[in-house]
Amino acid sequence: MQFGIFSVGDVTMDPTTGRTPTEAERIQAMVRIARKAEEVGLDVFATGEHHNPPFVPSSPTTMLGYIAAQTQNLVLSTSTTLITTNDPVKIAEDFAMLQHLAGGRVDLMMGRGNTGPVYPWFGKDIRDGIPLAVENYHLLRRLWREHRVDWEGKFRTPLQGYTSTPAPLDGTPPFVWHGSIRSPEIAEQAAYYGDGFFHNNIFWDQHHTRQMVNLYRRRFEHYGHGAAEQAIVGLGGQVFMAETEAEAKRIFRPYFDNAPVYGHGPSMEDFTELTPLTVGTPEQVIERTLGFADNVGDYQRQLFLMDHAGLPLEMVLEQLEILGKEVVPVLRKEFEARRPAGVPSDPPTHASLVAAGPGAPHHLVEPARERTLAEKN
Repeated sequence: MQFGIFSVGDVTMDPTTGRTPTEAERIQAMVRIARKAEEVGLDVFATGEHHNPPFVPSSPTTMLGYIAAQTQNLVLSTSTTLITTNDPVKIAEDFAMLQHLAGGRVDLMMGRGNTGPVYPWFGKDIRDGIPLAVENYHLLRRLWREHRVDWEGKFRTPLQGYTSTPAPLDGTPPFVWHGSIRSPEIAEQAAYYGDGFFHNNIFWDQHHTRQMVNLYRRRFEHYGHGAAEQAIVGLGGQVFMAETEAEAKRIFRPYFDNAPVYGHGPSMEDFTELTPLTVGTPEQVIERTLGFADNVGDYQRQLFLMDHAGLPLEMVLEQLEILGKEVVPVLRKEFEARRPAGVPSDPPTHASLVAAGPGAPHHLVEPARERTLAEKN
């Protein structure tokens, strides 16, 4: 099973000091956090994509390429790549280039994005969010799998005899996750292609998360990619740890209360009861995280949100030390002990996809199947 961290890249004032990092400091902090993730034995670092303040990661492949040069084993991913407002031609080029630079240590998570003003900034209409996600991803798949592409759709200019360059490393596109909090159409899209489905598992209760994941699993099986329990699922989560629960709550409370996303709303106690946020001891984080599999079934990737709400870099690095040395080793052992035979323990990697060949599950589907989904939408 893969464990790692995902970052939204927010630039937020530390409420205990009143200091806000500069954009340069925040960008360098994200790089340092990725290096620390590898140092403590985590598997994945994923960056968000945002084009509005107070966020800095507007160019994920630039950041991930820089991190690739400073790491050896870390899988580099996104959380999210905006399939709606980015040109699929540029996505195809950028991530193929990143694949080559990182030696294949790359996958990506597609998403619509939930910041309305971003759509017109890139010449799109948010009311077209779902059709854009379907059409753009259909084109992206073809660009990664066909040497010459003739294509015409609704949302961009036609292509005639177009060849995307560079081609994917070893002729094998990156594995794709589809991330969604609330859109069943995106779960359907992930299932249709046999791709992975990631639920960020932060803001909603367990019942909602279970509904979304179970929909994806049922449709994954319906489309013939394998049994429902074999579908490739990833979850997010938020934690803050200390030696005692009281100490963790004391330290984290001012950050929670002033966080731009969930501050000034429900109390921290109510939020931890209603959502997967865990503020407590490493043992409590282990127990809560193991419960995710009871809710959605055995899954393949767990990412934690650690560097948000103004937490200073030194504190985040301490949290990663605890996560990598005390929490994740136990989670690896316990998750694998309960995993039934036949259920994948890891999501596909570049090496596994290359070894499996072009007919492997979770990798390629027949072109006719792709055309059918595009026509349906």
